[in-house]
Amino acid sequence: MDGVPTPGIRYPWQKPPERGQAIDVAEGVLWMRLSLPMKLDHVNVYALDDGDGWTIIDSGFDSKLTRGIWGDLMAGPLAGKPVHRVIITHHHPDHVGLAGWFQSAHGAELVSTRTSWLFARMLSLDDQQRPPPETLEFWRSAGMDADLLAQRAQEKPFNYADIVAPMPLGFTRVKQGDTIRMGGRNWEVHIGNGHAPEHATFWSQDDNLVISGDQILCSISPNIGVYATEPEADPLAGWLEACERFRPLAREDQLVLGGHKMPFTGLPFRLQQLIENHHGALRRLQEFLETPHPAAACFPTLFKRPIGAGEYGLALVEAVAHVNHLYHAGLVGRSRGDDGAWMYQIRAGSDG
Repeated sequence: MDGVPTPGIRYPWQKPPERGQAIDVAEGVLWMRLSLPMKLDHVNVYALDDGDGWTIIDSGFDSKLTRGIWGDLMAGPLAGKPVHRVIITHHHPDHVGLAGWFQSAHGAELVSTRTSWLFARMLSLDDQQRPPPETLEFWRSAGMDADLLAQRAQEKPFNYADIVAPMPLGFTRVKQGDTIRMGGRNWEVHIGNGHAPEHATFWSQDDNLVISGDQILCSISPNIGVYATEPEADPLAGWLEACERFRPLAREDQLVLGGHKMPFTGLPFRLQQLIENHHGALRRLQEFLETPHPAAACFPTLFKRPIGAGEYGLALVEAVAHVNHLYHAGLVGRSRGDDGAWMYQIRAGSDG
């Protein structure tokens, strides 16, 4: 029909903001970008003008570089007004890394879901020189190659505290159904799961803005992983449930401000696309598991592209999430292989 836009994703901006600069995405809302030392080399952060100060959404890694960029931003686009509130969408270090610094050095209030804050503070206090036995057992159960397992057992693992500033006691909780005022707007809080437990998203009641963190991204699927902290978890179920729950809230005109990549419109289409992508991966996985395999053997089936050393860890936890989902749904069974790995196989009579 003439005049009716076709469903699809559209990008109002073709380029992201330069380092230390900001793009006005709406009245009183700034989009900024911080550097990350990895393949996904950036995180998006946002500043909302509250008149006497700023609310910022997420904060980047704690590093000398990131602190320097924030200094440029506060002196430049933020015009010297104080950052009086920091909201973290979820507990991952690229989002929470400097939250404690803003609290201690700038006197900012920290706003978070309870689970995000508890995870962040727990992990920031967990300093390991070598992977603990539970992590080694998790890797073994997932089918990690024996040589790689032996190598990683002797290496210092990633420590959250290396890139997350110390977090003082105290935060303000947000939860499902709350309303929060920031940037001259009222925002409804809707909680996602899967990528991170109790991930906060914010939906403007006054215009077309949605702050989605990593729960909804425009051109990549959020990593959905299982870790040694809860090896039997089924985060994919929580993520799919959240996507379905968000669908009635989604409109074509909403501008979605995500934690990575570009702001976009076309949220109904993107939610459907994300849901279908994972259901498609689960169908492929069921076919692959007609013969028994460990989670680590499922990479080609799930990702349909080579997985390099730098991506191996995220690929492994996502593969475990998918086999766990099928296992908890009763679609596959599992038994221990001779090397200690769980071997998954489709159950007789299961048609997906």
